[in-house]
Amino acid sequence: MKFLRPILALALTLATAAPAQAGDVRLDARLSTPTMMAGTKQTAWLRVQLEGLADPAPKLARPAINLAIVVDQSGSMQGSKIEQAREAALIAVGRLSPDDFVAVVAYDTTVRVVVPATRASDRRLIEAGIRSIRANGDTALFAGVAKGAEEVRKFLDPRRVNRVLLLSDGLANVGPSSPAELGALGASLAREGIAVTTFGVGLGYNEDLMTELARRSDGNHAFIENAAELPRYFDLELGTATAVIGRDVDLRLRFPAGVRPLRTLGRTAEVFGAEVRASMSQIYAGQKQVLLVEVELPPGVARDEQVMASVKVGFSDLATSTTQVREAEARVRYTLDRAAVEAAEERAVSVNVVELLANEESERAVALRDQGRVQEARELLMRNSAYIDENDRRYNAPTLKKLKQKTDKSAKNVDAEGDAWSRERKDMRKQQYDFEQNSLY
Repeated sequence: MKFLRPILALALTLATAAPAQAGDVRLDARLSTPTMMAGTKQTAWLRVQLEGLADPAPKLARPAINLAIVVDQSGSMQGSKIEQAREAALIAVGRLSPDDFVAVVAYDTTVRVVVPATRASDRRLIEAGIRSIRANGDTALFAGVAKGAEEVRKFLDPRRVNRVLLLSDGLANVGPSSPAELGALGASLAREGIAVTTFGVGLGYNEDLMTELARRSDGNHAFIENAAELPRYFDLELGTATAVIGRDVDLRLRFPAGVRPLRTLGRTAEVFGAEVRASMSQIYAGQKQVLLVEVELPPGVARDEQVMASVKVGFSDLATSTTQVREAEARVRYTLDRAAVEAAEERAVSVNVVELLANEESERAVALRDQGRVQEARELLMRNSAYIDENDRRYNAPTLKKLKQKTDKSAKNVDAEGDAWSRERKDMRKQQYDFEQNSLY
């Protein structure tokens, strides 16, 4: 279900079952306005947002981390890349507490467990293993991730943050190597509660493969052109890992008779008749996860107020090891006063819709460029820029101004070749990933 018209005609009012607490997860659902025109069938966008609330004065220790660091040591990593990779891994280990677990895996043509899963208190053993990593050979990326996950499983626990950090500068050329195959691996690991964060280094790696692996496992992704930035990104990733407050998030939306969900944007979700389902491996303090659902609504009667959607989210609270549930009921009012509809518009929701619709067009432009249809890709990006600009003039949103600048840049560079196009494509795919996953960096 791909792009089309931005229909921003409706909003929901919401009553949350329980007030959000510090360190909690807040559930919010709304559309463009809390009031809609009576007497006509309409379509509209419902936004469901989960927000991880940071605790300003934490009373409980952070959840333990169970980590596997998987490093590409193929021949293309020789020199500063492998040096920076070792330094980044050492920094990551330095951020762990003695009660955390860590493993180190290196891969080229084959896979080697440099440090089997062990408590992070074994610093000398871990650091010596990291310093032993040297670059040569091909790139058995699939096998490297699989082995890293195998090490994580040794101490797999739903009360821990279970994660694989993958670093690579190249293409997977030994074993399974397509985005679909790596995505399937990511989805399988997500079902076990293991997320994979991918760090693409330089201009030679396969961004489709790396983003799909991260997306399907609910991990993060970073494009790091300069290897000197690796330590900073590893440090940032460990910071996000310690901010996990909930995992195994299950989101369900149910619609009454006459209300029909059509498609979704943002998070991956499935539509089953009158129900929409989505899941997430984890949610972080300070993070907002957004799901947009386009819905078709029947004609309403003026002055009536009706339930339009019921939303329920369940998640495991890492701090208390309990299952938490949040529920919301969405209602809509009908009117014959068009001015009342326009006055009640939820502008922040409308901006989110514009961003995600524009993001879909950016994905289409990349696909056209990959097919050699450069002029069509440029024209699409220019239309997309005009669409973003039109809505920016309406909403005066800083995020839309930045998005237009990036879209103009992509339109200018879409006919580039070699490293210039590789760089632009990676920038575009990273931006697309961030909008879909609401990445923390």
